[in-house]
Amino acid sequence: MNTTTQLSDSELVTLYIAGNENAFEQLVNRHKNRVFTTILLIVKDTYTAEDLMQDAFIKAIHTMKGGRYNEEGKFSSWICRIAHNLAIDFFRKEKRSPMITLEDGSNVFNALSFAEDSAESQQIKEDTHARLRELIQTLPQAQREVLMMRHYADMSFQEIAEATGVSINTALGRMRYALINLRKKMLNSTIAYDKNLYSE
Repeated sequence: MNTTTQLSDSELVTLYIAGNENAFEQLVNRHKNRVFTTILLIVKDTYTAEDLMQDAFIKAIHTMKGGRYNEEGKFSSWICRIAHNLAIDFFRKEKRSPMITLEDGSNVFNALSFAEDSAESQQIKEDTHARLRELIQTLPQAQREVLMMRHYADMSFQEIAEATGVSINTALGRMRYALINLRKKMLNSTIAYDKNLYSE
């Protein structure tokens, strides 16, 4: 009965959409290692990677069952892109507060080094981090990914290059433009930063 093992990804997708559950099982078995590695490169935690891998395949099920699967792309690239996005989102949803150093060497939160214990200062800091996350989400996708990987996932540029499939120079370039764009957005916003560093 296990004839689905010989079929292409595209044929398996068609079979699964038509109701053949075994076809999806074959797709999972065929691609789970690559999906897991894609996520693990970013999150660096086996348990988190396993959870996100499950989420990636569940999202794939909903997309295919909902008739929204686009046949143009390869299934392997598509599922890995879902996995990659989920891994990046994982850090966005985490209540992490990275110290982002801008392209001129200044820090985003230099002005926030006042009384840590004060409830008011904590609230200002939390609001600023929340606003910063919003601003990061408005960056172009490639720039946003590099920034999230570098400052939220604490990845090296070598790791970022591997995870995104680009050269280190490209990753560095995207980071530089991300920081330039972020600073422009901050200057037009209420983000706290050391204004003395910006008096040009």
